[in-house]
Amino acid sequence: MKLKQVVVALGIMTLAGCQATQRQNATTGEYETNSVTKGAVIGAIAGTAVGIASGGDSKGILLGAASGAAIGGGAGYYFDQQEKALRQELLNSGVQVERTGDNQLVLRLENGIGFASNSHALDRNIHKTLQGVARILVEYPDTSLVIDGYTDSTGSASYNQELSEKRAEQVRAFLVSQKVAPGRAVARGMGERFPICSNSTTEGRQCNRRVEIKILPLT
Repeated sequence: MKLKQVVVALGIMTLAGCQATQRQNATTGEYETNSVTKGAVIGAIAGTAVGIASGGDSKGILLGAASGAAIGGGAGYYFDQQEKALRQELLNSGVQVERTGDNQLVLRLENGIGFASNSHALDRNIHKTLQGVARILVEYPDTSLVIDGYTDSTGSASYNQELSEKRAEQVRAFLVSQKVAPGRAVARGMGERFPICSNSTTEGRQCNRRVEIKILPLT
């Protein structure tokens, strides 16, 4: 098979795969391609590129594309399943689950949930929720975690920075106590930076007091 024919065949397979796995977003009404297909397409393209760069013949290029598609699609499926499990676990918990990329999830503890005002001690009423999060993270070990703490703009910047660091570390320590591997998780303090609501209102400041658990692919 000639190289041109290989490229055309891959293009047809990609378009067919995207059309076959599109789903309608219940919120926007728009049709989206799920992350399994996106991952498979990206993997196929990467596999093709490697085959071409290494001077492979048409058969070798197709095999590289197939291998790349399997790897990429598998990563997308892994995150799809993890997202589904987390959404079920955290339903009505006050913790928001957001898919921010094909292979990236964010768990957002908003409105100061889990902490008393001006305190970094983890409230006992959030323990059960975080235990559920930890259980799923243990079931899906092939991800890394970045735990970011945020505050509102009340008080000094230095105080807010320290408070955000301590809150993020408290969440990390709790997850580790529930058998999440320590090497997977990093805690960071963001202080009053990166507000998602206005700090000019009580509701906005409460919204900005949060901890986010970012679930990312292993690097």
